[in-house]
Amino acid sequence: MPLTRTTLLKTLVWLSVALAGAGAIGAIALHRGESINSVWFIVAAICVYAIGYRFYSAFIAAKVLAVDASRATPAERFNNGRDFVPTNKWVVFGHHFAAISGPGPLIGPTLAAQFGYLPGTLWILVGAVLGGCVQDFVTLFFSMRRNGRSLGQIARDELGPLGGAVALVGVMTIMIILIAVLGLVIVKAMMHSPWSTFTVGLSIPIAILIGLYMRNLRPGRILESTAIGVALLLGAVVAGGWVESWGIGHWFNYDGPTMALLLIAYGFAAAVVPVWLLLAPRDYLSTFMKIGTIFALAIAIILLQPEIKMPAVTQFIDGTGPIFAGTLFPFVFITIACGAISGFHALIASGTTPKLVSNESEARFIGYGGMVMESFVGIMAMIAACVLEPGIFFAINSPAGVVGSGAEAVANISAMGYTVTIAEMQELAGQMGEETLFARTGGAPSLAVGMASIFSGAFGGMLPALWYHFAIMFEALFILTTLDSGTRVARFMLQDLIGNIWPKFGETSWYPGVLMASALVVAAWGYFLYMGTIDPRGGINSLWPLFGISNQMLAAIALCVGTTILIKSGKLRYAWVTGLPLVWLVIVTSSAAWQKLFSPDVAIGFLAQANHLSAQLQAGELSGEMLEHAPQLIFNNRINAGMTVFFLLTTWVLVLETLRVCYREISGRSQRPSSEAPYVRTQLPEHA
Repeated sequence: MPLTRTTLLKTLVWLSVALAGAGAIGAIALHRGESINSVWFIVAAICVYAIGYRFYSAFIAAKVLAVDASRATPAERFNNGRDFVPTNKWVVFGHHFAAISGPGPLIGPTLAAQFGYLPGTLWILVGAVLGGCVQDFVTLFFSMRRNGRSLGQIARDELGPLGGAVALVGVMTIMIILIAVLGLVIVKAMMHSPWSTFTVGLSIPIAILIGLYMRNLRPGRILESTAIGVALLLGAVVAGGWVESWGIGHWFNYDGPTMALLLIAYGFAAAVVPVWLLLAPRDYLSTFMKIGTIFALAIAIILLQPEIKMPAVTQFIDGTGPIFAGTLFPFVFITIACGAISGFHALIASGTTPKLVSNESEARFIGYGGMVMESFVGIMAMIAACVLEPGIFFAINSPAGVVGSGAEAVANISAMGYTVTIAEMQELAGQMGEETLFARTGGAPSLAVGMASIFSGAFGGMLPALWYHFAIMFEALFILTTLDSGTRVARFMLQDLIGNIWPKFGETSWYPGVLMASALVVAAWGYFLYMGTIDPRGGINSLWPLFGISNQMLAAIALCVGTTILIKSGKLRYAWVTGLPLVWLVIVTSSAAWQKLFSPDVAIGFLAQANHLSAQLQAGELSGEMLEHAPQLIFNNRINAGMTVFFLLTTWVLVLETLRVCYREISGRSQRPSSEAPYVRTQLPEHA
């Protein structure tokens, strides 16, 4: 029978995909030679994502969530042409991906390569399919069922006033840390690089020009605007290479603290100008650049088939790594956040996205599928980092405060078993159009070097400097998009919070309130950003773990809310779908937070480092810049410890509130009713 043959063919196809994926993962996990072909990573990722999307997400949609295509979404019911607008699913997918895809899937895997390629790769694949994609899909769906409400509002409605208040304050505080670390990554990539600074700086007026072009000059000419914008961005990369020959390179050559101040000023301006002028055109252009570059990188890897030179597992799993301190567990799971599971996504999935989805059936593609795409970005980043010689990788990413600089850095890294020479680093810097690549911490420069080597190799070794700065711009677009939207989201939260006391302040149309809230938010993340630039250990060493802990704790908050709603909806038997990733994240983040607080190792513990610096200062053992910055660094470490305590308490309060509400529901006691909106049948012709 035809149906039987079709079913058999589909079964054979998916069995082949499963076998190919298993074979690729086996090759990655069991290979112990000098190097391994990077194509295995592409095959493993595509097969794992395909199976996860086809089967696991379909199970969640049909059984766990009971997606109903006949139900009207908030975009249809509240359509106002401004915030709530039924939108084509491909457009919504592009918006959602642009909003969630910050630098995390690029930088986290790059830094985690310190442990070797295997731990991070496995976490990206498994964490995304079973955790990150589930969180994004479930949060988006539950927000749509609740009129597009935010995560904090849903927590208040489902858990009660205590859970809601803790979630709102916790989420806003976590946002501050997230934005600060994103800013630090871009500062580290651009400092003392006139080419990069010129190129990225020029992307701002380009976005404004396209915004004006699409709104006033040629409204509705989407393809035309896109072509002009992409051409101008590529032209900016080329023009950046000429600034030195023009004699204006010194205009764009800034140290870390100066770059931080410029980024703070930009962040405030971007938060208060109209969305259509900068944020919308940047999101739109960056989506094309992001997706296009990732697919081009995948094609280049398949064509070039570069060898992975990083070992599967390094000796640094014991916590002695030069890039950041900490053992494999739990730090690989917080270092790689966005490529596997990211709490920031829950803010987008309960923010603008649920107000645009035109049908419930599209939530699977947008929520689960969008995270699949971001996870694939993480795999690309892991490959790009690991095709570098390990010695070069560690020379770029290790802070001078840990391994020294120049010849001292070369000697220390070579003594670790990863040979590198001054001549190699000088030649590489020259090829990339940079003065130096030593101690360019933050992950972005080494990722750009890896991407440049792949792209230039695919084109016969041509123009590595151009490809390097194209990669820097690519990373900057990821970061600036998230920094812009993150600052606005935090501003909305702050206005909502203060609006409970001062109602006028909560009106988003009241411009003085917009200015004051934006200034407070930017000042908060700007403080942590600036302090990161004067940290002799590179800033990333201390702030990225705090970023990972806070981001994963935000994911735990989202999963707490999701698990509560499932149980209150009478789906206790499916609570494991969100409950298992929740338990894992609580274990990981609590372990990491405990170590960052109380580890006696000065390279790990915030308090240990503060006490160590204080003792050195009192004993007169410090000199130079270290003596100048020591009081501020001591204060910063104590602030970081306080933030970690706050994040830990916030998470556990939400966990206990979740357990309380779920226990009352299971035991049949009186409980707050579900805040799900009543059923309304869709009237959209394509779905009715």
